[in-house]
Amino acid sequence: MKDPADIPVSRPMDSWLDALSEPTGSPGGGAASGVMLGIAASLMGMVAAYTPESSDASECADRVARRRDDALQAVEADGIVSARFGAALALPADDPDRDARVRETAIDAAESVAKLGTIGRMLLAEAEALATIGNPHLAVDLAVAVEALRAGMSGASLNLRANLHLARDHDAPASRLTDLDASVARLSAAGEDVARLAEELSSRLD
Repeated sequence: MKDPADIPVSRPMDSWLDALSEPTGSPGGGAASGVMLGIAASLMGMVAAYTPESSDASECADRVARRRDDALQAVEADGIVSARFGAALALPADDPDRDARVRETAIDAAESVAKLGTIGRMLLAEAEALATIGNPHLAVDLAVAVEALRAGMSGASLNLRANLHLARDHDAPASRLTDLDASVARLSAAGEDVARLAEELSSRLD
C-alpha cells in the first residue's frame, strides 16, 4: 500500500477550505466531491478495521485505503484542471482562441470528474460488502460513510453533466464525448444504488 506521505495533498484542511471558499474555482466543486469520496473511504476503512475477525473485511480495508489515495490524487489533479478551465472561461468573448480553449478544457474537466465517478462506483461495491460483513456496532459510521459517498458521487455527476454541456455549447465533436456520456449513465445508475443502500442502512438505526 502506498505511504500516505506520498499523496500530493499537503495543505491543512482549514487552508484547503479557505481556498475552496475563494472565487478562483481551484479547488472547486469537482475537488470538493473528491474530498467527500475520501471521507467515505476513510470511514469505510474504520468500519473494516473494527471487524478484525473477518479476512474479507481486512481485504476490504486495503482496497478502500487505495481508493482513498486515488481520490486524494484526483482532488489534486482536478484543482489543476479547474484552474485551466477557469482561465479559458475568463478570456474575452472576442478572443479568437476562446471557443477552442473552453471546449478543450471543458472536456478535460469532464474527464477529471468522470475519474472521480469511477472511484465512487468502486467504493460503492465496498460499502455494499461492509453492509453485510461489517461490525454491526459501527452501523452508524457506515451509514455516514454512505451519505458522504452519495454526496461525492452526486457532485461528480453534476459537474460531469455541466462540463459536457459547456463542451457541446462550444462545438465539441460527439466522438470526443461518447465515453463521457457513458460515464453519465453509469453514475446515474450507481446513484440509484447508493440511495437504496443509504435507505437500508438508515432503517437499521431505527
